[in-house]
Amino acid sequence: MSGKKQKVIVVMPAYNAAKTLHMTYKDLPHEMVDLVILVDDGSKDETIRIARELGLELFVHDCNYGYGANQKTCYREALRAGADIIAMVHPDHQYDPTLLPSVIGPIQRGEADVVLGSRLLGGQALQGGMPWWKYVSNRFLTWCENTVFGLHLAEYHTGYRAYTREALESVNLETNSDNFIFDQEIMAQLVEVGAKVAEVPVPTRYFAAASSASFVQSSVYGLSILWLLFRYQLHRWGLLRHKQFISVSRRYSNQSTPVS
Repeated sequence: MSGKKQKVIVVMPAYNAAKTLHMTYKDLPHEMVDLVILVDDGSKDETIRIARELGLELFVHDCNYGYGANQKTCYREALRAGADIIAMVHPDHQYDPTLLPSVIGPIQRGEADVVLGSRLLGGQALQGGMPWWKYVSNRFLTWCENTVFGLHLAEYHTGYRAYTREALESVNLETNSDNFIFDQEIMAQLVEVGAKVAEVPVPTRYFAAASSASFVQSSVYGLSILWLLFRYQLHRWGLLRHKQFISVSRRYSNQSTPVS
């Protein structure tokens, strides 16, 4: 990408985000964003109306297909729009949109193909309002993922992410779940293609209007991650090959790069 300005597209997977969408959009550093795409996943509130008022590139699902299905549409449309860097910013304002330069910075500098905005890297997750049981489960699941993936990340369970175009085009997103496990499935796929993964610290905010999974939903999510890791390990050992993890491209070298 040397000598050519990289096109930055922000994607927002939205579901009932009317109360927070305007402030999230307002806080984006618009001088470095070429396009904002919002995909509405069957919201029952005024999300669509507000997105139109803000002039966002809007795509609407006819019903609630799920968080993973929403991301599939986000990335498909961002790639179609010519994005070089795709950053996911949740419209519930739980993650700080003003930190977008830090999140995409490692990609712009050529240091990473994928960047995760980590709530745990700065050690302030509990102070930010993360429930203790989420913190404990996050630590355990991250340890499991680091063990299987061979990385040393502070966490994987973040909705603040950025990808290069090449990274997204190197994996088969359509084989992934339409639900929350999508985030971890795409990480397994990116590890398999050897994408360089970096993380930067981002604080998070827990408040009434911010989306948050219940204890039961989190438990199901955790068990789904363990099942994913089991299947991925069998794939890596060659005991049970799965098309979900078969690389489309092997242009990357396997490396994790923590970025402070």
